[in-house]
Amino acid sequence: MLKGIIVGVPSALVDIALGVFRIVVALLFMMHGTAKLAGWPQGSPAPLGAWPMWWAGALEIVLGGLIAIGLLTRPAAFLASGMMAVAYFWMHFPDGFWPLVNGGETAVLYCFGFLLLVATGPGAFAVTRRI
Repeated sequence: MLKGIIVGVPSALVDIALGVFRIVVALLFMMHGTAKLAGWPQGSPAPLGAWPMWWAGALEIVLGGLIAIGLLTRPAAFLASGMMAVAYFWMHFPDGFWPLVNGGETAVLYCFGFLLLVATGPGAFAVTRRI
């Protein structure tokens, strides 16, 4: 599937690197959700059902979990990417254009990382490859 994307690198290695990228990014994304819902590993949990923090945390855990295991990766990554675009423009952009200035670098990185997964698919170690 990814054969020939990177000249000189075997497609199996590219597939493994993409799979590892998917898992690491998804687990970090899930950690943002656990911080919002349970206050772990830091912070205090949002009250049950509080808009938008509790709902964002729930989506981060569900979408991050799906992406991490490689189930419905493209649709989950598409939703997560959109969620991060909304987060950037709603929460960060009003404080300035540049992500470094407005604190939105993480949202931008997640947005484009998830878009990469939408375009490429899950890579290695995905549940969908076993089904």
